[in-house]
Amino acid sequence: MSPELNDLIVGILMLGGALMSLAAAIGLTRFPDLMSRMHAASKPQVLGLLLFLLAMAVQFESWALLPVLGVCWLFMILTAPVSAHMVGRAGYRTKHLRPELLTIDELDDVVGRAQELLLQSRAGDTDDEDEDEDPRVDDDPGAHNEAGSLDDDSSAETAQGARRPEHSPEG
Repeated sequence: MSPELNDLIVGILMLGGALMSLAAAIGLTRFPDLMSRMHAASKPQVLGLLLFLLAMAVQFESWALLPVLGVCWLFMILTAPVSAHMVGRAGYRTKHLRPELLTIDELDDVVGRAQELLLQSRAGDTDDEDEDEDPRVDDDPGAHNEAGSLDDDSSAETAQGARRPEHSPEG
């Protein structure tokens, strides 16, 4: 292949990869909610990386480089959807979504049923106390009052001897 044609192909591939990365960056800043941004962070980024890796393969013209580039792209393909799924799941659980933008909320029924089952199981647990239950395990960190907090102890000193901010005169 002539060097001019090689440089043209590499330039086109790099320009395409840069445009995909730019589209991902613009989507992250412009999309209105977490669910939309999640797609912008994962989908064009994977294609942009593929185009950059193809540009490297064409530029170096080495068969020995292809397995390394393939493994790099494989890891990106495997991790991008998983990370996007975890971000979306965390956002849904913490109510960082805009329901008016969702066409169909398929998780609403599932989450509602899971909450009902959780409340039923907690109601059954309060009737008969389990002796094997560890009192140091905090199943619901937001449900403690001041007197019943697991962090509440009789002294204001921590294990290292430092005072807690809530007990200091400044705080």
